[in-house]
Amino acid sequence: MTNTEMEDPHSTNGNTNYNRCSSREKYADFLENSCCAQYCLGPNPSLARFCYALFFLATFLLAWTIRDYGQNVLSELKRLKGCQGAHYCLGAEGVLRISFGCFLFFFLMFLSTVGTKKLGDSRNYWHSEWWPAKIILWIGFMVLPFFIPSAFVQLYGKFAHFGAGAFLMIQLISVISFITWINDCCRSEKYARKCRYQLLVLSVTTNVASFVGIVLMYFWYVVDFSCRRNILFITLTLVLLLLMILTSVNPKVNAGFLAPGLMGMYIVYLCWSAIRSEPLTYYCNKKAAIATSEDWLTIVSFVIAVLAIVIATFSTGIDSKCLQFKNTEAETEDGVLYGYGFFHFVFAMGAMYFGMLLVGWNAHKTMQKWTIDVGWASTWVRIVNEWVATLVYMWLLVAPLVWKRMKQEDHPV
Repeated sequence: MTNTEMEDPHSTNGNTNYNRCSSREKYADFLENSCCAQYCLGPNPSLARFCYALFFLATFLLAWTIRDYGQNVLSELKRLKGCQGAHYCLGAEGVLRISFGCFLFFFLMFLSTVGTKKLGDSRNYWHSEWWPAKIILWIGFMVLPFFIPSAFVQLYGKFAHFGAGAFLMIQLISVISFITWINDCCRSEKYARKCRYQLLVLSVTTNVASFVGIVLMYFWYVVDFSCRRNILFITLTLVLLLLMILTSVNPKVNAGFLAPGLMGMYIVYLCWSAIRSEPLTYYCNKKAAIATSEDWLTIVSFVIAVLAIVIATFSTGIDSKCLQFKNTEAETEDGVLYGYGFFHFVFAMGAMYFGMLLVGWNAHKTMQKWTIDVGWASTWVRIVNEWVATLVYMWLLVAPLVWKRMKQEDHPV
């Protein structure tokens, strides 16, 4: 043993302890700054919204499973045998019960988080954490509705029509708000010169795509002149499209071609989805009948529809600013990223919406397996949604002119 080691017998142990401490500090540093830690440690509103979307998706799939494959299980529950005395109603009533449970879950979350403004608020922790408790709560709300009398479930089914309508209206306003934001952004002084060619290409593409969509609908869904209903739907969509373009390019409005092009694609999509929702037995809906004859295509269409509904609900839920007509509060560093109350309210209305989709807006009809939103009621809901979307957009264009004129009349120079 050397003299140095004899003089400092604990030097080796000291270095070891120092290295251990240093390693622990580095590991703690890594955990604190890592991506995993940011999403897994502490309340995280950004991650929380995806978790709620998974709750919503799981509920949707559970409702669909009960509708298509739960007949034998539901028939064992005596309380469900009051469904108008018809066995096939059990599937629809099962959907409404699951929809009601999902509505209760998100409405409770709405009541407990509405008004949350700061990240330090205790309600932020409730919104972003406590997942084991929420899973238990969700399971309880999935089971509880099956002990509710059938008459109450039928009453909820009628009330759900209004909730689903409110969801469609919020979604519509969100879409129009997004389109208006894109148009204003592209036409702003900051990007007008930089992106003028891109804006021109995008404007032409969207408008051409809208007209091409109308031509394809005439080709696919107008078998002959007996398809008067489809001719009416498609022709009216064409008229609305032209009306939006003419209003947007009017010198007094001067909204350009991009916004009406995007809105045109949206209303063409709504018209197409309305016609696709027509009963498969309808003579003029041959394209849907051909599609449903292929099992794999039906399943793929179903999966895409489910994902589209969940994504639409999610994107609408985080867009709480779409209903704010003016900014009344300045954003702060410790403010929440999105309105928790609005987020849960949209999901609560979305629960009613998916219930209506799975029963075709009619709790007393049977639905084929792997189908969503099929029937005349579904068709008219989407067509009316298209007309309302056009009216709202047109009003947003002319409203400033109307208010300006009213002010001039009240305060003449």
